[in-house]
Amino acid sequence: MATNAIPSVPVVDATASVNEIVAALKVAGGVIIRNAVSQEALDQVEIDVRPGLENDTAWSGSFFPAQTRRTTAALQKSPTYAREIVMHPLFQGVSNQMLTEKHWFWAGDQKQWAVSRPQLSNTIVFSIGPGATAQPLHRDDSIHQRVSKAVDVYPEGREGSLRDSSIGFFVAGKKATKANGATRFIPRSHLWDHDAPPNEDLCEFAEMERGDAFLMMASCFHGGSANTTADEERLIFSTFMTKGYLRQEENIYLAVDLDVMKKYPVEIQKVAGYSLSEPFLGWVDSADPRKLLDKEIPTNTDMWTGIEEPKDIIAV
Repeated sequence: MATNAIPSVPVVDATASVNEIVAALKVAGGVIIRNAVSQEALDQVEIDVRPGLENDTAWSGSFFPAQTRRTTAALQKSPTYAREIVMHPLFQGVSNQMLTEKHWFWAGDQKQWAVSRPQLSNTIVFSIGPGATAQPLHRDDSIHQRVSKAVDVYPEGREGSLRDSSIGFFVAGKKATKANGATRFIPRSHLWDHDAPPNEDLCEFAEMERGDAFLMMASCFHGGSANTTADEERLIFSTFMTKGYLRQEENIYLAVDLDVMKKYPVEIQKVAGYSLSEPFLGWVDSADPRKLLDKEIPTNTDMWTGIEEPKDIIAV
């Protein structure tokens, strides 16, 4: 793991294609997307979540410095966050391509196909104030008990789709610099063996202008940096997607009121977890879980038929 083998953080514009971003992620583990979210959207999201930040209290452990404030359940607090950040087309496109799984199995003498599409995992806003110390370098896929073996290049096909459990999308609500605590991460550490410890000397910094985004594999070593400024806040809107059959980090079903969820479009409801992970995972009363949001959802009928191989799933 020599330093000259570690690439700098790839940077693309928001006009980049999903395939271009996926290719960069496979190599480096993280990609900065310039001008990902509009200034107007960021203004509204900050208005929506600022009360939650102001009401937060200092973390009692060592993982978050005392100068960090958080507000969770951003989906509950900000429809703009839901539309512009959670449903960002590049974030969702990359997540669908890298986290979707499909497989077939026998049902009697018939081959059945099943697809599990990704779901929302957490929705957190971070405010890191002056004086905050650096977070320890860590991998976010530890929550899903991931233990990976070292590889030289990211695997293709099903082996690749099974390697990672989650993808993060960090949108800069304010300019993020090395001085005010920009996320530091180790490029290519998503390819390392589970036993390999992090090395601070290999870190790069995801410095961003307001509206830029950092897309990162959860298997990369990363952490917030120290805020050494006198008066700058680092404001980050953090969102993760995960596999459709894994447990969400934030329990979206309890964190977001049903009355709030009912107001969202169907596509947001499904991404939030109110959907079936095929063939039969996540049902309510033997029916699509969206029956809790829409009384027109049929019950006592087949939830899924998978006779034909799905053609719209892109192999990793």
